[in-house]
Amino acid sequence: MKHYLILSVLNAALSSLFGVSAAAQVFLTLEELGTPAALNAESPSLAMMPDGRVLMSWIETNGHVRAAVKTAVLDGSDWSKPVAVVESDDLFINYADFPSVAALPDGTLVTSWSRMSGDSYFAYDTVISLSRDSGASWSAGIVPHQDRSERQHGFMSIVSNGSGGMTAMWLDGQDYDIVDSQGGAEAEGDAMQLRATTLSPDGALSEEVLLDERTCTCCQTTAVALDDGTVLLAYRDRTEAEIRDISLVRQVDGVWSQPVEVSGDEWEISGCPVNGPAIDAHGSQVALVWFTAADETPAVRMAFSDDRGANFGVPMSIDLGAPLGGVDVVQLSDGSALFSWVERTAAGEIVLVCRANPSDGCGAPVALTLVRKGRTIGFPRMVASGADVWIAWNETSRSANGALIVRLAHATVELVK
Repeated sequence: MKHYLILSVLNAALSSLFGVSAAAQVFLTLEELGTPAALNAESPSLAMMPDGRVLMSWIETNGHVRAAVKTAVLDGSDWSKPVAVVESDDLFINYADFPSVAALPDGTLVTSWSRMSGDSYFAYDTVISLSRDSGASWSAGIVPHQDRSERQHGFMSIVSNGSGGMTAMWLDGQDYDIVDSQGGAEAEGDAMQLRATTLSPDGALSEEVLLDERTCTCCQTTAVALDDGTVLLAYRDRTEAEIRDISLVRQVDGVWSQPVEVSGDEWEISGCPVNGPAIDAHGSQVALVWFTAADETPAVRMAFSDDRGANFGVPMSIDLGAPLGGVDVVQLSDGSALFSWVERTAAGEIVLVCRANPSDGCGAPVALTLVRKGRTIGFPRMVASGADVWIAWNETSRSANGALIVRLAHATVELVK
């Protein structure tokens, strides 16, 4: 594990800052696993299957045009053969709006991916494919949004709806115009929308619901389904005064709430920061994490809720002073949570993970990797099952002429009884 040996010096430096052993405060064990992703692979996403296996998706590119969305299943240390969900020359490839996977309680697997719908870079549809044979094959794509105009439809989140189907939520550009397709200038008065729909077990779509008529344009959405059927959806909102803080909508007994602003940062910014939040839950405990640069001070902040997302505690900053964002979170069964983000250092960019609880905040973080070439890590993704945690991210290969690769770490944590 030469990458982790290299990082032993960096983690020693982190330990000296906090006066404790950083890795020991986060993980009991930490190892790197090989992945079936080829060279020139990027944008990994992870999901826990009901039987405890891990589903991973990623993008592989072939030349400047052809690309494929692929998946594979990790069983212990063994991977299934990679399967192409789709392979085409019209896939929309973007480092921030990337394919994602989800696993429903009945074993149905879901992946969402995007394809171009017009000549503009901002014209694309998000498509959903289903697998009912543990990822051995995938269905033809279903476009969940009703609008078919050549505009942006992306940043989708998918969760179980508790009735054997799923709820899909996305940013919808049907009333949003781009003036300059190269620079991405916004037309005055236009706004991105947040919309949702449900898919029945046989793939039938319900009517769309407009959740928020004015949101930030290109930050990831994030959602979680609780054990009582409640759905929480967090996203970066946008006011008329260009305050782009984190808001939350809840679906309880099938009824969506009005948006509630939960971060309280008052970040005024005239463009999209391309940095969405992340949310996860276990029982009634919910953890939320996000990036902000309010008052020109970059920060990664987190907050907990112990009442199924109805209310959140006072936010706490968890970064080391120079975060880039790219956040994720997994809520653990003992009430603590693991938070990940990307931070800038003098040596390069690092992926950091810390463990936090509502009363004590974040302990000393552990660094998973150091990348000297900037902005290649992407958005690390985590999943957990009991005491086991898996973390995937992008990286430039040190031995393959700087090609993008997918890396995966497996860790264990101590759960407090």
